[in-house]
Amino acid sequence: MDKNGKTWFVYIIHCTDDSLYTGITTDVNRRYKQHSLKQGAKYFFGRKPKELVYQETGHDRSSATKREIMIKKLSRVDKLLLIASGENNLYN
Repeated sequence: MDKNGKTWFVYIIHCTDDSLYTGITTDVNRRYKQHSLKQGAKYFFGRKPKELVYQETGHDRSSATKREIMIKKLSRVDKLLLIASGENNLYN
């Protein structure tokens, strides 16, 4: 939680082109809808989100940004392992 009382999330979206997009937000549902409407990230101008597959909670803006950068550096195989891991709070 940040100094304004907001909890930041790190998330991964599986896209229609089979790629994995990683981002951060304070509202995952709102951000997913924005991606679906091609608002915000240019990444979604050429592809569409298919499914939210990963979510981490409890970050402040700084820790979420650091975690996002770390996840983006992972290989696809390592991202898939992360999605399948106990760190995935999507269904909790």
